[in-house]
Amino acid sequence: MNLVDTLTDPLLIAGVLAAGACFATIVTVAAPSLAENKLGSRLKEVAKKREELRKRSRAELAKGVGSLQHKDANSFAKTFVDKLNLQKALADDSLSEKLIRAGLRGHAAQTMFYFYRAALPIGFGLAALAYVVFMAPEISFQMKLVAIVGGVAVGFYAPNIYLQNLADTRRTKIMSAFPDSLDMMLICVESGMSIEMALQRVGTEIATASVELAEEFALTTAELSYLPERRMAYENLARRTNHPGVKGVAMALTQAEKYGTPVGQALRVMAKENRDLRLAEAEKKAASLPPKLTVPMILFFLPVLFAVIIGPALIQVSQMMNGQ
Repeated sequence: MNLVDTLTDPLLIAGVLAAGACFATIVTVAAPSLAENKLGSRLKEVAKKREELRKRSRAELAKGVGSLQHKDANSFAKTFVDKLNLQKALADDSLSEKLIRAGLRGHAAQTMFYFYRAALPIGFGLAALAYVVFMAPEISFQMKLVAIVGGVAVGFYAPNIYLQNLADTRRTKIMSAFPDSLDMMLICVESGMSIEMALQRVGTEIATASVELAEEFALTTAELSYLPERRMAYENLARRTNHPGVKGVAMALTQAEKYGTPVGQALRVMAKENRDLRLAEAEKKAASLPPKLTVPMILFFLPVLFAVIIGPALIQVSQMMNGQ
């Protein structure tokens, strides 16, 4: 009883709530200073990619075909992948493109993907086996088999699902700032800057709004100075982002340089189209909101509403019956 009285003491509850509010305030104020500097790490990856582009040659590519070079990968994962030769057993021709779209570059990312692709089915399968043996021994053998096979299947498809979600999130972040970056590029180009200088300048300015877009612009600037054809740099930008708006901009810039049309005019048209695309996406999300709110309203709002409306009447009826 003393414990119950202590826990239900109004002063104690008020003190706990006040302490929680103070802690939340401190965390909110200190969060910006403790935030990780993602821009620095992203730009380091871009610098590594730039050096790789400069030092790459056809002879080195031919020499390195069929082998993984996992410099920054976990040593256990590297040994695991090499021993089982997973790069051939789980070969995926589109893996490098998926990793690039998710913002993961280098052979280390491929090594870790192959490791998780092989390790997670085993781990999920063992976890499901332990559950059906120790936690639910009363279920039938067929259900146990379904649970184990389901755990293995979830572990097998989990890396691809995670990679796809990471790519979608990254694309969303890029496209949220892409129309504004086109407006800034238009200002830079019309002021006399080259497209490389405009990309570099806009990438620096847009980093506060989208680190991912700043990374893509920096990488495109490096490719424009290295690749034999400028068209390839624009196509690589469209391939990495995998969005129709960026593909349209890449095509417009390619045609502007090929036929000598003004780049500023092409950027002005594409900026308007990308703003329209962003507005259409927002309208689509707004239109899909009412159907999504139907189930939460039925499950959470209506019971509370009925309790508020019917509760006083039930209390009055109960009091009248007790009075009689």
